[in-house]
Amino acid sequence: MENLDKVYAKRIAEEYAPKTTTKVVQLKKLDQKVKRPANIFAFTFGTISALIAGTGMSMIMTDFGFSGATDIVLGIILGVIGFIGCGVNYLAYLKILKSRKEKHAFEITELAKEISEE
Repeated sequence: MENLDKVYAKRIAEEYAPKTTTKVVQLKKLDQKVKRPANIFAFTFGTISALIAGTGMSMIMTDFGFSGATDIVLGIILGVIGFIGCGVNYLAYLKILKSRKEKHAFEITELAKEISEE
């Protein structure tokens, strides 16, 4: 019973003790900080572009929306816009990622040098 109390007390003390992060953990967090905005943009923009393209295809192939030739023309326009968005998505992702890497390159390389010298 006494051992369980000690284990419980130790676990609670560790929970409230100040946490020290290692340099490797800092490097991983910094890497995630660089990549996260580009990933969020790519997934969001890609999803929206795919939905727009799908809406356009749906307007062409079904009786969704207006009637007659207007459906086809509007559907083609929406489909093309959506497909262009899907095509541009990867290029925009690369551009955002490159700018973020350039912004944080010094911090990451310095931290990586410190880790490799230890």
